[in-house]
Amino acid sequence: MSQRRECFLSLSNGAICILAIFSLMLTGCEKKEGVAGGGSGDTGRQFITVGTAPAGGAFAPVGNAISSVVEANKGELKWVVTSQGTKGTQENIRKLESGDIEFGMANAAIAYFANLGEGSWKTPHAVRTVATLAPNVGIFVTTEGSGIKKISDLKGKRVVLGPAGAGFDYFLKPLLAAHGVTYEDLGDVIPGNYLSAAEMLSDGKADAAFMGGAIPIPAVTQLCASQDVVFIELDKNAPEKLKEYPFYFPVPVKAEAYSDLNEDMVGLNVGNMQLITHEKVDEEVVYQLTKLMYENRAQIAEKHPAGKALNPKNATKDTGVPFHPGAIKFYKEIGIWPNAE
Repeated sequence: MSQRRECFLSLSNGAICILAIFSLMLTGCEKKEGVAGGGSGDTGRQFITVGTAPAGGAFAPVGNAISSVVEANKGELKWVVTSQGTKGTQENIRKLESGDIEFGMANAAIAYFANLGEGSWKTPHAVRTVATLAPNVGIFVTTEGSGIKKISDLKGKRVVLGPAGAGFDYFLKPLLAAHGVTYEDLGDVIPGNYLSAAEMLSDGKADAAFMGGAIPIPAVTQLCASQDVVFIELDKNAPEKLKEYPFYFPVPVKAEAYSDLNEDMVGLNVGNMQLITHEKVDEEVVYQLTKLMYENRAQIAEKHPAGKALNPKNATKDTGVPFHPGAIKFYKEIGIWPNAE
């Protein structure tokens, strides 16, 4: 082969490699631009991700419902809307901060402290509310024969208080304190999600467990099917002791919610279920998702009862985390934003 021919092939192969690398860079940029939530123009698909939570609570099915309904009704928007299983609120907040997701399910109490940069949050995290969803009703459950009747009886007991790193201590520590109980008073604080908590109660590996979410909480329903469940009542004065926080308030739980609940009881909202985003997510993206979610809320409610909380009275409820301007824009348009100009 002539020297000129070899030189030509070498140059050709080099050009092909450069073109291939350039093509990969363009593909990566397209995806990165979509993930960042910027703009809604003609540059390509936008990848919109909703972070959810572990199975067993309401966050996962509601987050999945929101993403699937928005995806199904996006029309000509060049969006790819998916949900992503996560460890819950704290991970969703961190992923929002890093730009790995655009929206996330959250507990309003944890988001409240994250926004302020208090507790274990080293700095303020600029999370913003998109919609206030169903009350996150917190209840403590045990099984027949445990001897536990009230929250103060948890002293010295083995109690499942949520997944490790989920941030439940943000609302559980004040709640327990309102009943004269500290974490140190408990015999053992056992980490676990709601489904594993139900299993540990059934197997006798735990004495009681905290469960929270929109009523009915799936893991509690499952536990009632296999065990004689005792619902631990709140002290009547607990809500008054917690009134300094914007996310606690009493919530009635009807007896028909669970097969083992013999009469109506009072649960405590420990931070509404929310859909949140980050202040850096583009206003138009948040506006369009809020619009699609709200206008198709009946479809979300068909997938999970918590979707009924997407209503004019509840969606704009202030739980201490500021709303994103894109969400405010939509709520003002339809006339449900409080004190709208």
